[in-house]
Amino acid sequence: MKVKDLSRLLDIQTAIDQIFDFLPEPRDYFVFKKDLKTRKAVERNIEIIGEAVNQLLKSNPEIQISSSRKIVDTRNRIIHGYDSVSPETIWGISINHLPKLKEEITQLIQRHDFNKEK
Repeated sequence: MKVKDLSRLLDIQTAIDQIFDFLPEPRDYFVFKKDLKTRKAVERNIEIIGEAVNQLLKSNPEIQISSSRKIVDTRNRIIHGYDSVSPETIWGISINHLPKLKEEITQLIQRHDFNKEK
């Protein structure tokens, strides 16, 4: 794995961690919906995740990330169709999909061999 690929994986991991830190405790959709700053911060990190996945797959198509196309499409929707992205959608992604993505990314990072840069 290339060093740049590892960097992108770490960017994804960091963005997920930041999203989890931003979300209200206890997890409460109605608190999230009312907090514009948190919603925008979460959206921005989802954009980062989508762009990092996109660049990662271009650089190394062998890397397997579940729902990678949906992740990139979500990034594009937030950026280009910003007026059609609801707080419910962002909440659903954060609560339902990011925990699995975090597991996958963590496993990919752990499998990285620092001594075999391609």
